[in-house]
Amino acid sequence: MPGGMQTGGAMKTHTSTLRHTLLSLLASTALLSAAAESAKDNAITDKETLVQIAILMDTSSSMDGLIEQAKSQLWKIVNEFNDAKQGDKTPVVQVALYEYGNNNLSIGTNYIRQILPFTRDLDKVSEQLFKLTTNGGDEYCGAVIRDALDKLSWDSDGKTYKAIFIAGNEPFTQGPVSSQDACKASIQKGVVVNTIHCGNQSEGENGGWRTGAALAEGRFLTIDQDKAIVHIEAPQDKEITRLSIELNKTYIIYGKDGSRGVANQQAQDSNASRYKQAGAEVQRALTKASSNYSNTGWDLVDANKKAGIKLEEVKEDELPAELKALQPEKRQAYLDEKAAEREKIQSQIKKLNEDRQKYVTEKNKASGSDDTLDKAIVKAVREQAEKKKITFK
Repeated sequence: MPGGMQTGGAMKTHTSTLRHTLLSLLASTALLSAAAESAKDNAITDKETLVQIAILMDTSSSMDGLIEQAKSQLWKIVNEFNDAKQGDKTPVVQVALYEYGNNNLSIGTNYIRQILPFTRDLDKVSEQLFKLTTNGGDEYCGAVIRDALDKLSWDSDGKTYKAIFIAGNEPFTQGPVSSQDACKASIQKGVVVNTIHCGNQSEGENGGWRTGAALAEGRFLTIDQDKAIVHIEAPQDKEITRLSIELNKTYIIYGKDGSRGVANQQAQDSNASRYKQAGAEVQRALTKASSNYSNTGWDLVDANKKAGIKLEEVKEDELPAELKALQPEKRQAYLDEKAAEREKIQSQIKKLNEDRQKYVTEKNKASGSDDTLDKAIVKAVREQAEKKKITFK
C-alpha cells in the first residue's frame, strides 16, 4: 500500500508537471500568435516612415465631452499626415489608447487601462473610443504616463516622431508616481509629452499641467471639452462619403480576423455618420483614401501590397469564397484588379478634397483658437513633427 501511494503521488506530480508544461506552451503560442498579428497590423513599406501617437484620456465622470470630441475628431488628427513627407517617405501613424481616472478600473493598477497598444488598425481605435464610458475616479497623470512609457513598443529610431497627448481636468500632480519624474523620463526616451487641460488656463497652470509639458518638451494646451466642433459643409461632401462606401467593395477578407474586420469597417462608417455635423464622416473618408488606412491583418489587398504576403502563403481554408471559386493562377489577377479599383476611387476622393479645401478656406471664418481637441493636437503635431524633418503641405 505505501508503495502504491508513492506511485500514485508520483503519477499526480507527473500529471501536474505535464499540465503546467502544456499551459506554458499554450500561453507561449498565444503570445507568439498575438505578436505575429501585431506585426502584420503594423507593417510598413520601405516607402513609409513611422509616427507614434499615444492618447491618454481621463474617463472620470466629468469627461464625457472630451470623449465625444475624440470620437468625432480621430480621423481629422490622423489626416494631418496624409500629404506629409519625411524626405522621400510618407509618414504613417500608429495610435495607442489609454484611459485613466475611472472608478470602474482597479485601484491596483492606479485606475489605468491600456485599451490598445500601438496599432495602424484605425477602425480598432475608433471602435474602442465608442465603447468608452465615464465614472468618477482618481486621476493619476504620472502613473499613466509611466505605464505608457514602459509598456508601449516605442520605436528606437531617433527620426521617428513619438508623442504622448494626455488630457484631463484634475491636478496633474496627483497619485503615487511623480508626474515630473515621468515627464523627465519620457523626453529622455525621445517621447514628447503634450498636456491638454480641459478647463481654463490658470487652473491648468496651477495644477501642474504646464510644468509637465515643459519638462518633456511638449505643449501645454487648454480646451473647452464641451464646445461643439465646427464643420463647414461643402458641395463635395456628399460624393466623398458615397465613394467612401464604394471603397468597401474593394476589400477581400482572409483569415480568422476577416469577418470581424469587414464588419468593424462598416460599424465605424456608421459611427462616423453619427457625427456628420462635426465632419467625422468626411474626415473618415479622407483617411480611407490615404496610406494611413491599413488593414493588413484582415484584407488581402493590403496584406499583399503593404505587408508582402503572397497568395500562395495563405491557407486555402483562410481564403474567401470568391477566391476559392477561381483557378489558383487567376487569383492574383483578381487581387490586382481590386487594388487598381481601390486606387482609382481613392484618387477621386483626393481630387474632390482638393476642391473641397478651396471651398472651406473661402468660407472659413473661424478665429483659429485652439479650444477644441482636434485643433490643439493638430497644432502641436505640426510644430513637433517638423523638428523630425517631416514637412506638411
